[in-house]
Parts: sequence; structure tokens; C-alpha cells
Amino acid sequence: MGKKVIGILGSPLTDGNTAQLFEQALKGAKDAGCEVEKIVIVNLDFQACQEMMFCKEHETCILDDDMQALYPKLRETDGIIIATPVMTMGIPGKLKSFIDRFQVFFMAKYVRKKSLVSDEKKKGRKGLFICISGMNIPEVFVGVKLTIKAFFDIIDCQYSDELLISDMDHILDIRSQPVLLETAYKKGFALGKSLGS
Repeated sequence: MGKKVIGILGSPLTDGNTAQLFEQALKGAKDAGCEVEKIVIVNLDFQACQEMMFCKEHETCILDDDMQALYPKLRETDGIIIATPVMTMGIPGKLKSFIDRFQVFFMAKYVRKKSLVSDEKKKGRKGLFICISGMNIPEVFVGVKLTIKAFFDIIDCQYSDELLISDMDHILDIRSQPVLLETAYKKGFALGKSLGS
């Protein structure tokens, strides 16, 4: 049975430039032999973290919403692909709220000292980060990378590769850049192969 890769689309546009790259990366992972599943953040119904601290002593969140079904999936997946645009030097608000709800994993790993991810599973978990920015300035990806690296660390997934594309304000349509779409595919394929699928 092939390894499992979960793709997380953080863009509010489900068919925009980020989504085009995202789909190519997922296709690459699938072609590498992985089972793939998509999580489209904009389609989820959940609240932002309320800091109720229920997760300090429990393996889940007290808030009963779409996140409850996602925690087990993120515990068991072998690979993760996250794709998002840069917004105001960070990630879109709903994606940030999604990540903040993984305090469930943070409390387990750093407070109770018992990760929700099994020792066997976390040995080979790897993540690919895809991000686009309208601007073309040196520090444009600094904030987003810090956030995504922290997320991967919290859920015991190695930040193994990235595709960062700036200057989208001038490129406009990623479909005019077939090399970049092919790069996304190749990185997804490489991720899938590296998982041993």
C-alpha cells in the first residue's frame, strides 16, 4: 500500500495560481505512488483557537467543528504539501487559524512530552511548502516560512523542500510559466518517492 500525502490549500482562491501549483504537486505525489487527499481551508467550518486549554490535558480540542475529523488524518499521514500565497507578509488568516488549532499537538509534544505522532511514523514524515508572492523583495517569504516551519515542527513533520515564487504581480497567470508548474509537479513527485511509496 502506498504512502499517504495530505495536501493543504491555504489560498482563498480554489482555482487561482496557488491552486494550480498545488494540483501539480499533488499529481506528482500521486504519480509517485502515494494516496493523496486534499484539505481546502476555505471550505472548512471551524473557529479560531479560543485558548480554552482543554488540549493541555486531552488529545483533542473542546471546540466541536471540522477540525475534529482532521486531527487523526494529520497524525497518520506520511507526507504533507502546504500551498499558500503571501498576504501582508504572512499567511492568509483562515490558514493561520487552522494552524493555531494544532495547539492540540503542541500541548501533547511540549507540555505532556508525548507526541501525538508515533515514533515510527515521525521517522519518515516529510513536508513540502509551496508559496507565491506578488512582490519581489528579499524578505517576502521570511514570515511565512517561520510559521510553516513551526507548524511542521509541532506536528513532527520534517520541512524537506520548498517552492517559493515571487513577482506574481508581474507574472499574473502561473499557467504562462510551464517550467514553474513542472517544478511543482517534480517536487511533489520527489516528496512521494522519498516516502518510500
